[in-house]
Amino acid sequence: MANIKSAKKRIRVIKRKTAVNRIRKNEVRTYIRKFNDALDNGDIDKAKELFRIVEKKITRAAAKGTIHKSAASRKVSRLAKRLNKAV
Repeated sequence: MANIKSAKKRIRVIKRKTAVNRIRKNEVRTYIRKFNDALDNGDIDKAKELFRIVEKKITRAAAKGTIHKSAASRKVSRLAKRLNKAV
């Protein structure tokens, strides 16, 4: 355990940020799973709607630093490719 006041504060701040990042990543994964399920079931309209939501969530996570910009771009690209292939 840290003894210095600033180090103790950093531990608290990191704990809060980790919790927020975990929530964001989990939300992104959930929407990706919903998108994939919609595509697998052949529901193209729902998949298109979910794609917009997923893209927004992924971009937001990248903007906030939860995931890297390149990783976000790659995920969106792969989902778009999958959607266009299904259409």
